[in-house]
Amino acid sequence: MRVLVTGHQGYLGTVMVPVLRAAGHQVTGLDIGYFADCLLGEFAGDPDGLAVDLRAVTVEQLRGFDAVIHLAALSNDPLGALAPEITYDINHHASVRLARLAKEAGVTRFLYASTCSVYGAAGADLVTEDAPLRPITPYAESKVRVEDDVAALADADFVPVFLRNATAFGFSPRLRADIVLNNLVGYAVLTGEVKVLSDGTPWRPLVHAADIAAAFATCLTAPAADISCRAFNIGTEVNNLTVAEIAASVVDAVPGSRLLITGENGADPRSYRVDFSSARKVLGFEAQWTVPAGAAELFTEYTARGLTADAFFHRFTRLPHLQGLCDSGVLDAQLRRISASASA
Repeated sequence: MRVLVTGHQGYLGTVMVPVLRAAGHQVTGLDIGYFADCLLGEFAGDPDGLAVDLRAVTVEQLRGFDAVIHLAALSNDPLGALAPEITYDINHHASVRLARLAKEAGVTRFLYASTCSVYGAAGADLVTEDAPLRPITPYAESKVRVEDDVAALADADFVPVFLRNATAFGFSPRLRADIVLNNLVGYAVLTGEVKVLSDGTPWRPLVHAADIAAAFATCLTAPAADISCRAFNIGTEVNNLTVAEIAASVVDAVPGSRLLITGENGADPRSYRVDFSSARKVLGFEAQWTVPAGAAELFTEYTARGLTADAFFHRFTRLPHLQGLCDSGVLDAQLRRISASASA
């Protein structure tokens, strides 16, 4: 299958492309390159790709593909809160436009990376795909809007699927340090402390980046009648944990580290436990990675590849990295590239 992956130079895309290639798919990337140089250690390299802003994609660039896997987004709640209009412009409007153009170009399958954070403050009860959506951040709200708008495009020749991923974790050569497990392990490696700023009580569902990649690969070949216009929670109930429980796994994985729950940010309103049974029943998909195994993996990779504090807090953290690109004249205030010769 000929597959276009948007955001192939991001955290998830860098893990997903080799999985798709191993499954026999012909993969092309599409990415503006915000995070292309955010590498930790050696990297095997990217597939052929289009260096295009998501907001400027043309229908001609989408012709010839059987499927689009749409990962590209501003995936960061602090950034969304700081500049919600840009989040909606890229995550919502450009995503829906991409789906419309893909349909016009003859693409038959559109796999969209949504998020379990659409459930918002759902509490301690397990939520299924039919649960009320209560997004409480611009990032999550943009995902809900895309699901609604792209669902309206579905027909016999255009099959959209919405994969509501749990919070990602795990090593990627293009690291993200601002997601909970990756952040806690990195902080512990660099400082000896597993530092939790909330009170530790919010529930979080987690899923390894490699499991997300496997779920998307499964949806590429699943029968259209089983998946068209459906949402699937991607993860495993074993990884429904409180932030304090996640932190405890990090203490176990990082020798000599100690737990520090400061509570200085109070109780985080984002709290939800998720039911992942639909993906098991319909797709036959079962996530493999546990949080303790992921914490151990991250500790091994961080120490082997020489993670530094400067890289952890700046290069691998979305908001300061993008701010640095703006300050250096690579991006304008709307995060559009203004220096073609500069490297992201």
